[in-house]
Amino acid sequence: MKGILAIIVACLCCSSQFSRAQNSDNKFRIPLEDVIGMLEERYDIQIKYDENQVKDKWLNYAKWRFRPDVDETLRNVLSPLDLKVNKEGNGKYKLKEYEYYRWEPQDGWDYLDYLASQYHDKGSWEDRKQALRADVYEALKLSPLPSRPESMPLVTKKRKFKDYTVENFALEILPGVYINGSIYRPLKTKGAVPLVMSPDGHWFGHRFRKDAQIRYAMLAKMGAVAVSYDLFAWGESGLQFDYSDHRRSLAVTIQTLGALRILDWMLADKNIDTERVGICGGSGGGSQSVLLTALDDRIKLSVPVVSLSSYHFGGCPCESGMPIHAAAGGTNNVELAAMAAPRPQLLISDGKDWTAHMPEHDFPYLQTIYGYYGKADLVKNIHLPEDAHDFGYSKRKPVYDFISKHFNLDTKGLKDATGDYDESGCIIEEETALYAFGPHGENLPSNAIKGYENLEKLFKKEAYESIK
Repeated sequence: MKGILAIIVACLCCSSQFSRAQNSDNKFRIPLEDVIGMLEERYDIQIKYDENQVKDKWLNYAKWRFRPDVDETLRNVLSPLDLKVNKEGNGKYKLKEYEYYRWEPQDGWDYLDYLASQYHDKGSWEDRKQALRADVYEALKLSPLPSRPESMPLVTKKRKFKDYTVENFALEILPGVYINGSIYRPLKTKGAVPLVMSPDGHWFGHRFRKDAQIRYAMLAKMGAVAVSYDLFAWGESGLQFDYSDHRRSLAVTIQTLGALRILDWMLADKNIDTERVGICGGSGGGSQSVLLTALDDRIKLSVPVVSLSSYHFGGCPCESGMPIHAAAGGTNNVELAAMAAPRPQLLISDGKDWTAHMPEHDFPYLQTIYGYYGKADLVKNIHLPEDAHDFGYSKRKPVYDFISKHFNLDTKGLKDATGDYDESGCIIEEETALYAFGPHGENLPSNAIKGYENLEKLFKKEAYESIK
């Protein structure tokens, strides 16, 4: 008993000595872990954290940041260290890194209102749009565009199914840098056919997922050419770059350049109808759909799915790793989406992610921009309040409806009297069947570069050569 009492007294003495050691000369400096303990005791709360989140982190003037309100105190204490907490229940919190890309809804709406105050009609909006486009290209380091390699695309043998074919491709977008994907074509065509670019998000399985393959196949069965392609450092891009490289800043630049190169290549085909070119992607692929539509007028229709929000800027560097949101004095994804006007655009939102409030503020803003052209009816929002963040049938159905309507596709035999689609005829292939470089990467070209550092060197060289 005496031993325990001695330990308690020693701890109290140490605590007292430690407290007395805090003064203005050392900025009242305290280890973050100790500050968290003080917060838990004072406010009777629990804060979950990982040891690595607090290791070697100190806070100046810690106690001076405390206020009567616990949430205000947590903001005061954690913001200098770029940390925050998520509230998980009554008195229960979890420590997280500061999320630069995630704002409170009201903050996003206020900012969108500020942006909207800069234009009031078609003319002033067009001026704003041109300024945005030029600055976004600059932010991406794609102004001017790097020179295009002269190599021919690698295209695999077509695989024939009942109503469509699939072939894989690898396209060189910079010397030794390839983007890979698959092309779904209608088996029978009459005249020029529409093109639908199909980037995808960060869901497990990426473009090889069952629901993704179904979507591409259904578009082909309706009479469109659907092109799916890898995110940077995902899929076959992993043969050249570590998967961790996807979360580095050049990801958004390389993905955008890859999409532009695919568009160049596909539109060189006389069988593609250049007046019916669309893009449709979900989550991060929705962000890419917004960005490509904003940058390139060759895109005539856009469908960003479960992605668009004025208070969410894209949580991955492939969406926000370059300063595109600083363009023209500052912008956000909803203003970038407005650059699609007056081209048809469908926004699909749900109730369980950052698109949950789409109908309240963001969509009315877009209707106003489309109204400048007298085309408010060409922007649509399908909001699914009970749905979550996915690309399930409830999202695919309005995609089919919207694209088939505006591109005059044939849904006969695919749609029943109730308006539902029969997706059972879509063949789900093994992931390796969708590889262009072979099941084990054995056909990777000999000039393929490897490693992010070599990509940085190449990109700097190409950018320099393009402006000489």
